[in-house]
Amino acid sequence: MGKKRITTQEGAENNEGAVEAAEKVVRVPKKKLLSGTLHVEATFNNTKAIFSDKSGNTLFWSSSGSIGFKGAKKGTPFAASKVGDVLGEKVAALGIKEADVVVKGVGSGREPAIRGFMAHGIEITAIKDATPIPHNGPKAKKPRRV
Repeated sequence: MGKKRITTQEGAENNEGAVEAAEKVVRVPKKKLLSGTLHVEATFNNTKAIFSDKSGNTLFWSSSGSIGFKGAKKGTPFAASKVGDVLGEKVAALGIKEADVVVKGVGSGREPAIRGFMAHGIEITAIKDATPIPHNGPKAKKPRRV
């Protein structure tokens, strides 16, 4: 972890300007995408959001637990809006303009996660609800014998 050597145009080495050159680094995206899919899973205890490209490859993800919320606060709408906000910031840095949304679950963080995601100027083209619905449900309890 020694000093960084930076060569100037003349070819001379400069050890003092290492900090100045490190600040000018601009992050260039690896992939060039225009659209993708946001998957939001909102349970009663947590809210998870995954952003993927159109073929389903995950690019970014976030959850209320990974942000730092603990316990019952993970399932709140505020935590879900922060999840959407963090994910929207990452996606906007990649240069994505529009996204489809697939929502799964019955938690209170369904809408706030999408609103936090939209706050970064990303247009939502479609919203699909993929919450699993049981056709018959779990087996009923047997009758009580007295």
